[in-house]
Amino acid sequence: MTADIPRPGKIIAIHLSYASRADQRGRRPAAPSYFFKPASSVGFSGGTVERPEGTELLAFEGEIALVIGATARRVALADAWTHVGWVTASNDLGLYDLRANDKGSNVRSKGGDGYTPLGPELIDARTVDPAALRVRAWVNGELRQDDTTAGLIFPLAQLVADLSQHFTLEPGDVILTGTPAGSSVIVPGDVVEIEVDAPDAVGAPSSGRLVTTVTQGDVPFDGELGSLPAVDDLQRTEAWGSAEAAGLEAGPSSRRDAPHSGTDEGRDSVPERAKRDEGLSPELRAKLLEAPTAGLSAQLRKRGHHSCFIDGVAANIPGAKIVGTAKTLRFVPFREDLFASHGGGYNAQKRAFDSVDEGEIIVIEARGDATTGTLGDIVALRAQTRGAAGIVTDGGVRDFDAVAESGLPVFSQGAHPSVLGRKHVPWDVDVTISCGGATVQPGDIIVGDGDGVIVIPPALVEEVVDEALAQEREETWIAGQVAAGHPIDGLFPMNAEWRARYAAAVEQGDAR
Repeated sequence: MTADIPRPGKIIAIHLSYASRADQRGRRPAAPSYFFKPASSVGFSGGTVERPEGTELLAFEGEIALVIGATARRVALADAWTHVGWVTASNDLGLYDLRANDKGSNVRSKGGDGYTPLGPELIDARTVDPAALRVRAWVNGELRQDDTTAGLIFPLAQLVADLSQHFTLEPGDVILTGTPAGSSVIVPGDVVEIEVDAPDAVGAPSSGRLVTTVTQGDVPFDGELGSLPAVDDLQRTEAWGSAEAAGLEAGPSSRRDAPHSGTDEGRDSVPERAKRDEGLSPELRAKLLEAPTAGLSAQLRKRGHHSCFIDGVAANIPGAKIVGTAKTLRFVPFREDLFASHGGGYNAQKRAFDSVDEGEIIVIEARGDATTGTLGDIVALRAQTRGAAGIVTDGGVRDFDAVAESGLPVFSQGAHPSVLGRKHVPWDVDVTISCGGATVQPGDIIVGDGDGVIVIPPALVEEVVDEALAQEREETWIAGQVAAGHPIDGLFPMNAEWRARYAAAVEQGDAR
């Protein structure tokens, strides 16, 4: 609080107002649309803003703030500017991790404490041309935004007149007039400076630089109270300003190369989700638990599927058997800038383990690199509490003994003590991946036992498991004959004579 800028009764912000920003977003509104910010979000120059624990997409937005000087109710466009008392700088900070669930209201994404710093100086609105104001923003001394009100889609006076049609604008109320292109993500330690000035006016009046430093919060959100932070490729693209800046080479439309959030937007398609939700019936699951992977893989090979094996992995618990539908997680090779943007906060790894459903198996693409961990005991515990049937990774496992002691079956290349950022960047959830040389899609059937792990296309699972169980019964009977002293020749595989004997045993109920 300062003497120059009183606490506003209302803060009204516009979604899109600059042509440069609208063009960046690929959509230009026909009319202005608004949202409210709470008065408790006001901050001042020299202050700090917290990026909450478990989030990654806090973004700055340099804006021109209008401070109402005279009550305005149903004012004409020609008179609207006379109701503006002052102009100053604002940083309309926003947390994209919380944006999707508020559907444009921005209550949580832009309502945080300190998310509307203002100042430091007020410019008398009577001394400037509202069409000739400039807003600039710097991050750590680097100029990131530089635009003028000549680039507005909706003139400043129009915003005042429009809002006054709907409710009374009172002295001290603040209108945030939108941000131009250049807004992007900021991280703890960054220093953001915003300045508004009128370079062509007499004396070139300026707001001075509004300085805000980003800090890291340490209190996570409580998922029992409301929705948790989550981001997807669209949110990352819009927060960073472009797909390239976000590290999404193919842009937000790419499902293979763009990270997804675990929220509804950008997630797997309806058929993929339905396929997983229908999943495995108790009867089918029971059959798969009975059928050995050796028999299942033999049936897949008969049907032309020769690449169904996830090679190089073994169970952390001797004798473990896993059956479930795949939930996929993809790591890409480590790169410093990508790990800085996607490795921290509520990253893809955490989202996968936080959203795995009962009976699913998390399958991780780690490019067969056993020299670093891809999960540890905490995320494994989270998967276990959510009812995951197991985990398969073609990489290593940290806290190997602790994970095994938890009882959660994990098939991996073995133990490794390193942290995630040594070789990997957590990148994507619920997309087609490669694990141990096998292609795995969300909803594929995963079966693992002492012989290894295989992937079964959902469309084949019923016939494959039935044939595998039939084969298992046949081989059990054959083993009994061998144990009784019969030679293998003609018995394994069975010739016509032994086939007839087996058929008779089945008919008599003796083929066990």
